[in-house]
Amino acid sequence: MSRWLSVGLVLVLGWCAGENVPDWVRAQGEPEWVRAEGKYLRNVRQLTFRFERAGEAYFSPDMRYIVFQAEEKGENPFYQIYIMELASGRTWRVSPGVGRTTCAYFHPSGEKLIFASTHLDPDARKKQQEESARRAQEAQQGKVRRYEWVFDPHFDIFECRLDGTGLRRLTESPGYDAEGSYSPDGRHIVFCSARDGDLELYIMDSDGKNVRRLTRAPGCYNGGPFFSPDGKRVVFRADRKKKDYLQIYVINADGTGEEQLTDTVGVNWGPYWHPDGRHIVYSAADHSNPAVRPNYDLWLMEVATRKKVRITYAPGADVLPVFSPDGKKLMWTSTRDGKMPGAQIFLADFVMPEASEFQP
Repeated sequence: MSRWLSVGLVLVLGWCAGENVPDWVRAQGEPEWVRAEGKYLRNVRQLTFRFERAGEAYFSPDMRYIVFQAEEKGENPFYQIYIMELASGRTWRVSPGVGRTTCAYFHPSGEKLIFASTHLDPDARKKQQEESARRAQEAQQGKVRRYEWVFDPHFDIFECRLDGTGLRRLTESPGYDAEGSYSPDGRHIVFCSARDGDLELYIMDSDGKNVRRLTRAPGCYNGGPFFSPDGKRVVFRADRKKKDYLQIYVINADGTGEEQLTDTVGVNWGPYWHPDGRHIVYSAADHSNPAVRPNYDLWLMEVATRKKVRITYAPGADVLPVFSPDGKKLMWTSTRDGKMPGAQIFLADFVMPEASEFQP
């Protein structure tokens, strides 16, 4: 099964606010959006530079590393999975280097990780060549490529060690299997799959066995799931309201008690838990005016009350936010103001808003 999910994110990158402010920013003075973000984000810095684009990064349990997906110049135009040591910036690829990859996540032990890959697709290299030709043609025509995601039926979930060795396939069902993450105890993986014909959420044991279905919403996309810090609930995104217009949901890990957390005229996606288990961070954009390109920003929500606070204000897209295990850092994918050629990964010290700042 395959379909496209396009949420209108233009992958043109931005700049790094914080201690190392570029000269052109100093010349223009500090923009108002920088001051607005400074209330909750301190010492904002860009982590990735050498990639065409990079994003969807997650911390290792000891916060020593991050794992992320990125595109490099070369014969494969698609995302591959990389690890970066934060202290040194040392970076290496852990995925096979063939086909598409996405959605890497560290095991709680810190000794291995999972990611989705299409490297077993017999036509993987042919698709790389076709995509490279398409992008070259677009570049000649001066086109800006919008963010789009294909639910490739050859995606399966794999695990490996941090150096890329010990690669092992965990899913083998026909159709898309991806978007996986571990439970806090490392015993289970929640993921998105098209194995029954619809894009639903499933939970399996961490060895790939004992698969059981979590959501039941025929005809809808349900994805991007993460266990709560206590392992009892799962937060995810779904287009139940309107195709491709994602809203945020939460469900108990046994499949009961599903609740919708957002209900807007737009797209809400990329939810992630704060370590306190009471808040989530996510990205949202208003799509009510089709004549205006939507701007994605990060929001923090108190789950029990649905009250929220806006965290980012930069031009361009701020998406896929995640907290560090101690809750003191926020990492996300950003295009900021479009001064660079593709989205990159940013990191900041996070300041939790006061309770009075959360609004309906």
